[in-house]
Amino acid sequence: MNHYMREFIQTTGELLENDQVRRMGQWKHHGPISTLDHSLFVAYLSFRVARALGLDKRAAARGGLLHDLYLYDSRDKSAHPGWQCFDHPRAAERNAEKITPLSDKERNIIRSHMWPLGGPLPRSWEAWLVDLVDTFCAGLEISGIYHPSRLRRRLGVQPLTTPVSG
Repeated sequence: MNHYMREFIQTTGELLENDQVRRMGQWKHHGPISTLDHSLFVAYLSFRVARALGLDKRAAARGGLLHDLYLYDSRDKSAHPGWQCFDHPRAAERNAEKITPLSDKERNIIRSHMWPLGGPLPRSWEAWLVDLVDTFCAGLEISGIYHPSRLRRRLGVQPLTTPVSG
C-alpha cells in the first residue's frame, strides 16, 4: 500500500469501518459496479486531486465516500419517491448525518454531486471537484475501462453484502 492510500485510510478510517458505509457493497450502481466500489473510487480520486491542489482533502474524501450513501436498490422504484437522480443525494445526506457529523462543505458535496442534473449548485471547490470526479469515475466504470473493486481490495475495505439488523 502506498503513502497516499495510507493517508486516505487515515483520513476516512472511521467511515471505512462503518457498517452502513460497507453495506453499499450490496447494491449495484453502474452495471456490475457496487455503490461501495464506486464511492471509494470517487473518494480516493477526489482526495488525491484535492491534496495536489491544496484544497480540503478531508472534506473531498469524506464527501466523495458518502455521496451515494442512499442504501437502497436504485432500480426499485418503491424505494424512493421520484427520479433517482434527484432523490439519492438527499437520501445519502440523511444517511450520512446519522453516522457522522457533517461540515457544511461535506453536506454540500453530497447534495450537489449530481449538478446540473439534480441538486443545488456546488458551493466550494471541493464540491465542484467531487461532482467532476464522480462523472469521470462513472464514465470509466460504465465503459469498462476500470473496475474499482481493485482499489477497494488494495485499500483492504470489506463490503457487507448481507443486510445489517437494527
